[in-house]
Amino acid sequence: MCEKRINLLLNNSVFLNKHEIVVYYRIISFALLLYSCQNFTRKESNIKSIELVKEWISLSPEDNFNGWHIFQNENGSKSGWKVEKGVFTFDKDNAKGEGNKSLLTDEVFSSFEIEFEWKLSPNSNSGFMWGVSEDEKYEHPYLTGPEIQIIDSDIYGDDPEHQVHTVGALYDMIPPNQIASKSAGEWNKYHIIINYNKNLGVVVLNEKEVNRFILSGPKWDSMVKNSKFSNMSGFGKYKEGHISLQDHPGLISYKNIKIKRL
Repeated sequence: MCEKRINLLLNNSVFLNKHEIVVYYRIISFALLLYSCQNFTRKESNIKSIELVKEWISLSPEDNFNGWHIFQNENGSKSGWKVEKGVFTFDKDNAKGEGNKSLLTDEVFSSFEIEFEWKLSPNSNSGFMWGVSEDEKYEHPYLTGPEIQIIDSDIYGDDPEHQVHTVGALYDMIPPNQIASKSAGEWNKYHIIINYNKNLGVVVLNEKEVNRFILSGPKWDSMVKNSKFSNMSGFGKYKEGHISLQDHPGLISYKNIKIKRL
Protein backbone atom coordinates (compact mmCIF):
# COMPACT_ATOMS: atom_id res chain seq x y z
CA MET A 1 0.00 0.00 0.00
CA CYS A 2 2.73 2.49 0.99
CA GLU A 3 4.92 1.65 -2.06
CA LYS A 4 2.01 2.22 -4.46
CA ARG A 5 1.31 5.63 -2.91
CA ILE A 6 4.98 6.65 -3.16
CA ASN A 7 5.30 5.53 -6.81
CA LEU A 8 2.12 7.40 -7.71
CA LEU A 9 3.50 10.56 -6.18
CA LEU A 10 6.83 10.23 -8.02
CA ASN A 11 5.22 9.57 -11.41
CA ASN A 12 3.10 12.68 -11.12
CA SER A 13 5.79 15.06 -9.80
CA VAL A 14 6.48 18.25 -11.71
CA PHE A 15 10.12 19.32 -11.57
CA LEU A 16 10.28 22.64 -13.46
CA ASN A 17 12.70 25.46 -12.69
CA LYS A 18 9.91 27.97 -13.18
CA HIS A 19 7.84 26.31 -10.54
CA GLU A 20 10.25 25.66 -7.65
CA ILE A 21 7.49 25.89 -5.15
CA VAL A 22 5.93 22.82 -6.71
CA VAL A 23 9.26 20.99 -6.46
CA TYR A 24 9.62 21.82 -2.78
CA TYR A 25 6.07 20.76 -2.12
CA ARG A 26 6.61 17.42 -3.85
CA ILE A 27 9.88 16.73 -2.00
CA ILE A 28 8.41 17.52 1.40
CA SER A 29 5.30 15.45 0.70
CA PHE A 30 7.42 12.52 -0.42
CA ALA A 31 9.59 12.68 2.72
CA LEU A 32 6.57 12.82 5.00
CA LEU A 33 4.89 9.93 3.22
CA LEU A 34 8.03 7.79 3.37
CA TYR A 35 8.40 8.46 7.11
CA SER A 36 4.76 7.62 7.69
CA CYS A 37 5.02 4.29 5.86
CA GLN A 38 8.20 3.27 7.67
CA ASN A 39 6.70 4.23 11.03
CA PHE A 40 3.54 2.23 10.30
CA THR A 41 5.59 -0.83 9.31
CA ARG A 42 7.63 -0.52 12.51
CA LYS A 43 4.52 -0.30 14.68
CA GLU A 44 2.95 -3.25 12.86
CA SER A 45 6.09 -5.31 13.48
CA ASN A 46 6.09 -4.42 17.19
CA ILE A 47 2.45 -5.45 17.54
CA LYS A 48 3.20 -8.82 15.95
CA SER A 49 6.14 -9.32 18.34
CA ILE A 50 3.96 -8.62 21.38
CA GLU A 51 1.27 -10.99 20.12
CA LEU A 52 3.85 -13.71 19.56
CA VAL A 53 5.10 -13.50 23.15
CA LYS A 54 1.55 -13.86 24.48
CA GLU A 55 0.62 -16.92 22.42
CA TRP A 56 -0.17 -20.24 24.08
CA ILE A 57 2.82 -22.58 24.02
CA SER A 58 2.53 -26.37 24.32
CA LEU A 59 4.60 -28.03 27.04
CA SER A 60 3.51 -31.58 26.16
CA PRO A 61 5.88 -33.25 23.67
CA GLU A 62 4.51 -36.50 22.25
CA ASP A 63 7.38 -38.84 23.08
CA ASN A 64 10.08 -37.00 25.03
CA PHE A 65 10.66 -34.53 27.86
CA ASN A 66 12.02 -31.68 25.75
CA GLY A 67 11.57 -28.51 27.81
CA TRP A 68 11.53 -30.42 31.10
CA HIS A 69 14.00 -32.00 33.52
CA ILE A 70 13.98 -33.65 36.93
CA PHE A 71 14.83 -31.34 39.84
CA GLN A 72 18.60 -31.01 40.37
CA ASN A 73 19.37 -34.01 38.15
CA GLU A 74 22.67 -32.85 36.71
CA ASN A 75 24.22 -36.34 36.67
CA GLY A 76 21.09 -38.00 35.27
CA SER A 77 20.78 -40.49 38.13
CA LYS A 78 17.13 -39.77 38.96
CA SER A 79 14.13 -41.38 37.28
CA GLY A 80 10.44 -42.13 37.80
CA TRP A 81 8.79 -40.23 34.94
CA LYS A 82 7.76 -41.61 31.55
CA VAL A 83 6.02 -40.06 28.55
CA GLU A 84 3.69 -41.81 26.12
CA LYS A 85 1.59 -40.06 23.47
CA GLY A 86 1.98 -36.72 25.21
CA VAL A 87 1.06 -38.02 28.69
CA PHE A 88 3.60 -37.53 31.50
CA THR A 89 3.30 -40.12 34.28
CA PHE A 90 5.16 -40.41 37.57
CA ASP A 91 5.30 -43.83 39.23
CA LYS A 92 6.90 -43.89 42.65
CA ASP A 93 7.60 -47.63 42.32
CA ASN A 94 9.80 -47.01 39.27
CA ALA A 95 11.64 -44.01 40.72
CA LYS A 96 15.38 -44.38 41.24
CA GLY A 97 18.14 -42.13 42.52
CA GLU A 98 18.50 -40.02 45.64
CA GLY A 99 16.59 -36.82 46.32
CA ASN A 100 13.48 -35.08 45.03
CA LYS A 101 12.25 -36.21 41.61
CA SER A 102 9.71 -33.50 40.77
CA LEU A 103 9.55 -32.45 37.13
CA LEU A 104 10.60 -28.87 36.28
CA THR A 105 10.36 -26.69 33.18
CA ASP A 106 13.71 -25.76 31.66
CA GLU A 107 12.48 -22.17 31.30
CA VAL A 108 11.52 -19.85 34.11
CA PHE A 109 8.23 -17.94 34.20
CA SER A 110 6.85 -14.95 36.09
CA SER A 111 3.26 -13.94 35.26
CA PHE A 112 1.45 -16.59 33.23
CA GLU A 113 -1.67 -18.61 32.53
CA ILE A 114 -1.42 -22.38 32.37
CA GLU A 115 -3.85 -25.15 31.51
CA PHE A 116 -3.34 -28.87 31.94
CA GLU A 117 -5.21 -32.08 32.65
CA TRP A 118 -4.30 -34.45 35.46
CA LYS A 119 -5.32 -37.88 36.69
CA LEU A 120 -4.24 -39.82 39.77
CA SER A 121 -4.66 -43.25 41.30
CA PRO A 122 -6.75 -43.68 44.50
CA ASN A 123 -5.15 -42.31 47.69
CA SER A 124 -2.33 -40.58 45.81
CA ASN A 125 -1.45 -36.93 45.36
CA SER A 126 0.85 -34.49 43.63
CA GLY A 127 0.95 -30.73 43.19
CA PHE A 128 1.52 -27.86 40.79
CA MET A 129 4.15 -25.32 41.88
CA TRP A 130 5.48 -22.07 40.45
CA GLY A 131 8.34 -19.74 41.36
CA VAL A 132 10.64 -22.70 42.06
CA SER A 133 14.35 -22.08 42.52
CA GLU A 134 16.83 -24.82 41.64
CA ASP A 135 19.60 -23.33 43.76
CA GLU A 136 21.56 -26.13 45.42
CA LYS A 137 20.76 -24.74 48.87
CA TYR A 138 17.14 -25.88 48.42
CA GLU A 139 16.65 -29.66 48.64
CA HIS A 140 13.02 -29.62 47.45
CA PRO A 141 10.86 -27.46 45.15
CA TYR A 142 8.34 -26.79 47.95
CA LEU A 143 10.99 -24.84 49.86
CA THR A 144 10.53 -22.02 47.34
CA GLY A 145 7.45 -22.75 45.21
CA PRO A 146 3.86 -22.23 46.41
CA GLU A 147 1.64 -25.19 45.56
CA ILE A 148 -1.83 -25.76 44.17
CA GLN A 149 -2.81 -29.10 45.62
CA ILE A 150 -3.59 -32.15 43.48
CA ILE A 151 -4.95 -35.03 45.54
CA ASP A 152 -7.64 -37.69 45.75
CA SER A 153 -10.42 -35.65 47.37
CA ASP A 154 -11.61 -38.73 49.29
CA ILE A 155 -8.50 -38.58 51.46
CA TYR A 156 -9.73 -35.57 53.44
CA GLY A 157 -13.37 -35.46 52.41
CA ASP A 158 -15.12 -32.61 54.24
CA ASP A 159 -12.77 -32.65 57.25
CA PRO A 160 -12.62 -28.93 58.18
CA GLU A 161 -9.10 -29.17 59.58
CA HIS A 162 -7.67 -30.36 56.27
CA GLN A 163 -9.43 -28.25 53.65
CA VAL A 164 -6.19 -26.26 53.23
CA HIS A 165 -4.64 -29.56 52.10
CA THR A 166 -7.31 -30.83 49.74
CA VAL A 167 -7.69 -30.52 45.98
CA GLY A 168 -7.81 -26.91 44.76
CA ALA A 169 -6.18 -25.47 47.88
CA LEU A 170 -3.27 -23.07 47.91
CA TYR A 171 -1.52 -25.66 50.01
CA ASP A 172 -1.59 -25.03 53.76
CA MET A 173 -2.69 -21.44 53.18
CA ILE A 174 -6.13 -21.07 51.55
CA PRO A 175 -8.78 -23.82 51.16
CA PRO A 176 -10.86 -24.12 47.98
CA ASN A 177 -14.39 -22.73 48.06
CA GLN A 178 -15.70 -26.08 46.79
CA ILE A 179 -14.55 -29.57 45.84
CA ALA A 180 -14.86 -29.68 42.06
CA SER A 181 -12.62 -32.65 41.22
CA LYS A 182 -13.70 -35.93 39.70
CA SER A 183 -13.07 -39.33 41.25
CA ALA A 184 -9.59 -40.84 41.25
CA GLY A 185 -8.85 -42.44 37.88
CA GLU A 186 -10.67 -39.73 35.90
CA TRP A 187 -9.14 -36.77 34.10
CA ASN A 188 -9.47 -33.31 35.66
CA LYS A 189 -8.50 -29.95 34.22
CA TYR A 190 -6.80 -27.00 35.89
CA HIS A 191 -6.67 -23.46 34.51
CA ILE A 192 -4.37 -21.44 36.75
CA ILE A 193 -3.47 -17.75 36.52
CA ILE A 194 -0.46 -16.31 38.32
CA ASN A 195 -0.30 -12.58 37.61
CA TYR A 196 2.21 -10.56 39.61
CA ASN A 197 1.30 -7.46 37.62
CA LYS A 198 -2.18 -7.59 39.16
CA ASN A 199 -1.10 -9.32 42.39
CA LEU A 200 -3.58 -12.08 41.70
CA GLY A 201 -3.73 -15.87 41.62
CA VAL A 202 -6.79 -17.74 40.33
CA VAL A 203 -7.50 -21.47 40.26
CA VAL A 204 -10.21 -22.92 38.01
CA LEU A 205 -10.89 -26.65 38.34
CA ASN A 206 -13.13 -28.36 35.78
CA GLU A 207 -14.53 -24.97 34.66
CA LYS A 208 -15.31 -23.86 38.25
CA GLU A 209 -13.35 -21.18 40.07
CA VAL A 210 -12.27 -22.76 43.34
CA ASN A 211 -9.65 -20.36 44.66
CA ARG A 212 -8.51 -16.75 44.40
CA PHE A 213 -5.65 -15.13 46.32
CA ILE A 214 -3.10 -12.33 46.38
CA LEU A 215 0.58 -13.04 45.68
CA SER A 216 2.39 -10.47 47.80
CA GLY A 217 1.89 -7.88 50.50
CA PRO A 218 0.90 -7.98 54.20
CA LYS A 219 -1.94 -10.48 53.68
CA TRP A 220 0.35 -12.89 51.83
CA ASP A 221 3.02 -12.51 54.51
CA SER A 222 0.42 -13.27 57.18
CA MET A 223 -0.71 -16.44 55.38
CA VAL A 224 2.87 -17.66 55.09
CA LYS A 225 3.54 -16.88 58.76
CA ASN A 226 0.58 -19.04 59.80
CA SER A 227 1.57 -21.97 57.58
CA LYS A 228 4.16 -24.74 57.59
CA PHE A 229 6.31 -22.49 55.38
CA SER A 230 6.89 -19.82 58.02
CA ASN A 231 10.50 -20.84 58.68
CA MET A 232 11.41 -21.40 55.03
CA SER A 233 13.34 -18.28 54.07
CA GLY A 234 13.02 -18.78 50.32
CA PHE A 235 9.34 -19.68 50.17
CA GLY A 236 7.37 -17.50 47.76
CA LYS A 237 10.33 -15.18 47.25
CA TYR A 238 10.96 -15.91 43.57
CA LYS A 239 8.59 -14.02 41.28
CA GLU A 240 10.40 -15.64 38.38
CA GLY A 241 11.10 -19.34 38.63
CA HIS A 242 10.52 -22.82 37.28
CA ILE A 243 7.15 -24.54 37.12
CA SER A 244 7.07 -27.91 38.85
CA LEU A 245 4.94 -31.06 38.78
CA GLN A 246 5.48 -32.78 42.13
CA ASP A 247 6.69 -36.32 42.74
CA HIS A 248 4.66 -38.24 45.35
CA PRO A 249 3.65 -41.83 46.11
CA GLY A 250 1.16 -43.36 43.70
CA LEU A 251 0.49 -42.79 40.00
CA ILE A 252 -0.03 -39.27 38.67
CA SER A 253 -0.43 -38.33 35.01
CA TYR A 254 -0.47 -34.98 33.17
CA LYS A 255 -1.39 -34.11 29.59
CA ASN A 256 -2.33 -31.21 27.29
CA ILE A 257 -0.07 -28.80 29.17
CA LYS A 258 0.06 -25.32 27.64
CA ILE A 259 1.19 -21.96 28.96
CA LYS A 260 0.92 -18.29 28.04
CA ARG A 261 3.11 -15.53 29.44
CA LEU A 262 1.29 -12.44 30.71
